[in-house]
Amino acid sequence: MVCSPGPFIVFFEWDKSDITPEASSILDNAVTQYQSCGNAQVMLAGHADRSGSASYNVGLSQRRADAVRGYLTSRSIPAGAISTEAFGESRPRVDTADGVREVQNRRVEVTYGPGSGM
Repeated sequence: MVCSPGPFIVFFEWDKSDITPEASSILDNAVTQYQSCGNAQVMLAGHADRSGSASYNVGLSQRRADAVRGYLTSRSIPAGAISTEAFGESRPRVDTADGVREVQNRRVEVTYGPGSGM
C-alpha cells in the first residue's frame, strides 16, 4: 500500500468545531491511509471563514484542529506525531469579502509526512 499524504479535508458548520458524520467518514479514511505511511508526522491546519473577527477566527480554527486531533488520537494515531496550526481566516479556499460565511473556508486539512501543512 502506498502512503497517501492527503490533504484530507473536513468541513465544519458555522461557528462550530464539532466533528460531523461526514467529517468522521473522511477522518476514518485518513486514519486508514496513515497506517500505510509508517510513522509519518501529521499536520492539522485549522481554518475559518471571514465572518467574525480575525482574532476570534484564529481561536475557532484552533478549536477545529484540536477536535480533529482528538478524533485521530482516539483512533490510535499517536498524539506526539500530530502538530496543529491555526490559520484563522488568513488562507481561504474561496476568496470572499469580510463577513461572508463560506463553508469551503471552515475546514481542517490533514496532511502526512515531511513538509506537511505548508
